[in-house]
Amino acid sequence: MNRREFSQLLTVGVLEHALPRSQKQSRRLPNAFRFSVMLWALEKRAPLEKCIEMVAAAGYQGVELVGEFEKWSPEENRRIMARIRSLGLVVDSMSGVRAGFSDPKQSEEFMEQLAHQIMAATELGCRQIILLSGNRVDGLAATVQNLTSVENLKRSSDLASKHEIEIVIEPIDPIENPAVYMTSVSDGFEIVREVSRSNVKVLYDFYHEQRAAGNLIEKLEKNVDLVGLVHIADVPGRHEPGTGEIDYVTIYRKLAQLRYDGYIAMEYYPTGDPVKSLRKSRLEALQAARTA
Repeated sequence: MNRREFSQLLTVGVLEHALPRSQKQSRRLPNAFRFSVMLWALEKRAPLEKCIEMVAAAGYQGVELVGEFEKWSPEENRRIMARIRSLGLVVDSMSGVRAGFSDPKQSEEFMEQLAHQIMAATELGCRQIILLSGNRVDGLAATVQNLTSVENLKRSSDLASKHEIEIVIEPIDPIENPAVYMTSVSDGFEIVREVSRSNVKVLYDFYHEQRAAGNLIEKLEKNVDLVGLVHIADVPGRHEPGTGEIDYVTIYRKLAQLRYDGYIAMEYYPTGDPVKSLRKSRLEALQAARTA
């Protein structure tokens, strides 16, 4: 073990012991953070089931899926879900609808895919689905795509509410996808306010928003009531907090001050050992919240 690894382990240990006993023992407290990991960010490091074990070993409560379940056989589904539950985890959010909600020509395909996704979410015990806008349509006015988004999300809300499922829409930064329609949480909040349904919110991905527009805190303060999920990764590189330019200590403090009660999901590529990295990221967030 080199000096750097020893220092990281020491920091993690200090943070763990600094937490109140109630936070160490409880999986869910009023106004406490809940933590999850988007599994695709780990899947280059290990098979899926090993990734799930890593998440549990790091002290998290949830895992998030991006269509992995579509390839599972009935036996694989039973085995993987049994393993998730045995480790005290839940599937807190999932995506997989490929059609975008902003393209009029994809509206029926979008709704068909969403209906299938809702059935899958119900089977997995998942109460939240992530949806994407799709790309800008050449020759189509932005006002038309905005209206299409609102109408399709109202239909989505009606369908999802029958199964007590929440919808979160995720903006993608234009560096990652230059053609995407919804590029900022500012666009997402505007659309969600027009939809005006309690089960339709925004996924605030701080990595994407920093690359797209910055000004992370002010947008969070003004719209926290519309935030249903947050995703965490640093810029540049999509690695763990502290490796780049985003001040995550301030973000965690603000989330605590605003009493955000959704999941905080890590969606980054660990630069070192995944379990150590994820545990350190979780404990740093809790420590920051304690100083809010």
